[in-house]
Amino acid sequence: MSGTTTVALRRAKGKTLLEPAGKETAGKYQAPKLEIPVTPERDHIEGPVKASLTLVEYGDYQCPYCGAAYPEVKKVQKELGSELRFVFRNFPLTNIHEHAMNAAETAEAASAQGKFWPMHDFLYEHQATLGDPNIALGYAKNLGLDGQKFEREIAQHVYQKRIKDDFMGGVRSGVNGTPTFYVNGIRHDGEAVASALVEALNQT
Repeated sequence: MSGTTTVALRRAKGKTLLEPAGKETAGKYQAPKLEIPVTPERDHIEGPVKASLTLVEYGDYQCPYCGAAYPEVKKVQKELGSELRFVFRNFPLTNIHEHAMNAAETAEAASAQGKFWPMHDFLYEHQATLGDPNIALGYAKNLGLDGQKFEREIAQHVYQKRIKDDFMGGVRSGVNGTPTFYVNGIRHDGEAVASALVEALNQT
């Protein structure tokens, strides 16, 4: 996980933060809740809008931990199918990832033309190219997007407010690094791997 909590989230072998540390702390810890409800009008949702299970990720396109979590989310989606709706929200850590904001703006500019998820996937699958905007522009054109509109909106930072709104909503919800997942509205403090996420989704 990128951010200030990397050390804090390293756990002893066999232990997860989902388990009480001992009898003295059992029952006292409550994971933070998602403060900003999922809304189909605003959120990027993959899967049935009214699915019974919801997985929300606050992510940063340049974050290597988010990159590692990306295929894990795909596994969760494959396993749970139509039971799951996956929501992605922006949480660019601009103080440590110089291309994170531009990548988020790139995804939002693609979203404005109906292609958020293809661009989202492309950015994670090509993290090493984030410093070259021509790579994403080329892909946008392959998707059939209006390249001039796409470039102009990124250059004019049209979607920065939306991205910052995502970020502040994440802060209010207890996001302190990336990726941070919320399972049915509760922060997932376990590992960002498919098995742990599926188990958590099925338990709540």
